[in-house]
Amino acid sequence: MEIGLFLATINPIATPEYIAAFARGAEERGFDSLWVGEHVLLFDDYNSAYPYSTDGKLVGLTGESGMLDPFLALGWAAAATNEIKLATGICILPQRNPVYTAKEVATLDWLSGGRTILGLGVGWLEEEFRNLGVPFEARGRRCAEYVEVLKRLWCDPVSNHEGEFHRLERARFYPKPIQAPHPPIVFGGESDSALRRVAGLGDGWFGFNHTPESAAQCLTRLEALVNAEERKMSDLDISLSPYLQPSTGADLPLYAELGVDRVVLLAMAPSVEEIPGVLDGVAREYGLLS
Repeated sequence: MEIGLFLATINPIATPEYIAAFARGAEERGFDSLWVGEHVLLFDDYNSAYPYSTDGKLVGLTGESGMLDPFLALGWAAAATNEIKLATGICILPQRNPVYTAKEVATLDWLSGGRTILGLGVGWLEEEFRNLGVPFEARGRRCAEYVEVLKRLWCDPVSNHEGEFHRLERARFYPKPIQAPHPPIVFGGESDSALRRVAGLGDGWFGFNHTPESAAQCLTRLEALVNAEERKMSDLDISLSPYLQPSTGADLPLYAELGVDRVVLLAMAPSVEEIPGVLDGVAREYGLLS
């Protein structure tokens, strides 16, 4: 069982010193991965319902909590570390340009020596899409096609694609990612359409805000969809985050019984000075330090 951590990339906590110290500290204590989220825009008021809270609002984030670009933040973390994996949890692919996203991912993988995990989702904040000039509707189809664009750019010597939302014509894309054929792609989300995306397109699933009991329900649904695709659950890397749900190290055997490969924990240190103590506490609770 691997243990990962969320890396806070919000204002005003995420200074250059904070990101580097947190990344180094996590690696030194044996955490296997760092995960960062993405919102290019936040709003003081919004009608969209955040799916992971009872009131439909982002927990602890305001319009001024602006998040750093995930790939630039992970690049900074990569420069401070040597081995820890660098993951998006999640990147909102359908609101992005897929070619620039392919370049950011490939650059991170190239500079980090092949440590990238690409976590993707379709997004929930319609106001963000609208302000980016991207239709909120059909974002699932857009995401699926953009994944194909990423793969063509990463895998083909000369890239071609003709689709509903994007076209590539005799495009040359280098450098390729270090990881072959490409960095692992994991999808977030718990809806039927999200789990179908995992089963049909994914190298893994990133389940969010789960107890072992709620994770078991989702994994049962996912297994049926994976079997329908004539794949096996063992083909997938399963990462789960309790996030704001109650969690202790005693939950790890329960997750392991479900076939979970990685648990991603929230470990918020309010300042650079408090990072060592926070990381030590989490590492001891989850068995990385005695």
